[in-house]
Amino acid sequence: MSEPRTLVSHPELRSHQSFPHFRSVGEQPRSPLERLLSVFADVRAGEGPGVVLLACTVFLLLAGYYLLKTAREALILTEGGAEVKAYSSAAQAVLLLAVVPAYGWLASRVPRIRLIGLTSVFFAVNLLLFAAARIAGMAVGVAFYIWLGIYNVFVISQFWAFANDLYTEGQGRRLFPFIGVGSSLGAWLGAEAAGALVARTASGPDTLMMMTAAILVGCFGLIVTVNRREVGRSDAVAKAQNETPVGGEGGFRLVLEDRYLLWIAVLMVLLNVVNTSGEFLLSKLVLAEATTRFGDASQLIDRQRFIGSFYGTFFGRVNLLGLLLQLLVTSRLMRYMGVRGALFILPVLALINYSVIVVAPVLAVVSVLKVLENSVDYSVQNTVRQALFLPTSREAKYKAKAAIDTFFMRLGDVIQAGVVRIGTHLGAGIGAFATLNVVLTVAWLFVAGRIAREHRRRTV
Repeated sequence: MSEPRTLVSHPELRSHQSFPHFRSVGEQPRSPLERLLSVFADVRAGEGPGVVLLACTVFLLLAGYYLLKTAREALILTEGGAEVKAYSSAAQAVLLLAVVPAYGWLASRVPRIRLIGLTSVFFAVNLLLFAAARIAGMAVGVAFYIWLGIYNVFVISQFWAFANDLYTEGQGRRLFPFIGVGSSLGAWLGAEAAGALVARTASGPDTLMMMTAAILVGCFGLIVTVNRREVGRSDAVAKAQNETPVGGEGGFRLVLEDRYLLWIAVLMVLLNVVNTSGEFLLSKLVLAEATTRFGDASQLIDRQRFIGSFYGTFFGRVNLLGLLLQLLVTSRLMRYMGVRGALFILPVLALINYSVIVVAPVLAVVSVLKVLENSVDYSVQNTVRQALFLPTSREAKYKAKAAIDTFFMRLGDVIQAGVVRIGTHLGAGIGAFATLNVVLTVAWLFVAGRIAREHRRRTV
């Protein structure tokens, strides 16, 4: 079943400038801020303040998540043990079977700003309750670990649903790459700030929880500001839409009844299985290298330091390269290749990567390939994934997107855990896992082709 085509109020005309830039019929002069932003994306007159505020919002959401992630690791390793990680994704997927329909029910009854406000307050109150429990001496590590896995994907999905609802399809293609800069910058600086905060102050998990609760409320304030500003300069249809509840069917039903949304859900599952399997391969090679260098029982601390140093460098490179790609490359790729063309970049890169790993399962090679894969995933692929929802209905933007970004993402984690368990039981090595990823990536390319076909039907 096809969705109606999204109308763009100002047609975009092809430009012959070297940088991706469009011209609108009757476009007003841009402000100094918008001219500055145009170095990175095609920001038009009147769009600058809203785009900057949205980039700041997602920056704060990601920075807050890394504060919570730091608190999570401290709690889970002291209260739950490392084995909890093996079961957390399954628990999250089961809980999401109830959370997604509840969110859809709420979205059908309140306008979008009230919906975002209610969910923001809900999560902020949850954080305060966790902090209070910690102060009271209760063990919350396992519950918080599972809760955070739902929180992270849910709040980010809702943010992008709001952005999809706020902008037309043409605006989204132009502006999402710059808004995504806030996400990349938040992940990079948030991780650095979280580590420094814990190391240089007396901040414990409860303090980090309360700080993030305040950040979440502040993010809602920014969303209200953006919404008021953009609605004020919109046409009558957009203004009416702002006050209308989302309505329609539930998220899971929307996904199952719409081929386009169903293929996106399958894409999410495959992407997660391939990527997390790649992380598993990297961790096995890192552990093997650490054991080779520091194999004696008395060198346990040296092994831990080697692993910590490796991953510190690895994550730093991924986040920095992802930020540079988001800032300088993603907008240009979206302009010259379009959403459909850019959809194939990550699976083609993954196919090359795992084909190389099959014949060269060496840490030095795999680490470089995974830096490339993860940085493209966090920048180009993430922007493309959000843009796929631009030509869909409001119901799909909020409800189906929430189901895909939460349940189907965690379903991919569950499948990957099963693959690792079975493969390890059968004695599969690095080459076997890499070969399986090659096969899965070929399937991923097929799914990307189906999505591109459905996307063309909706936008041409």
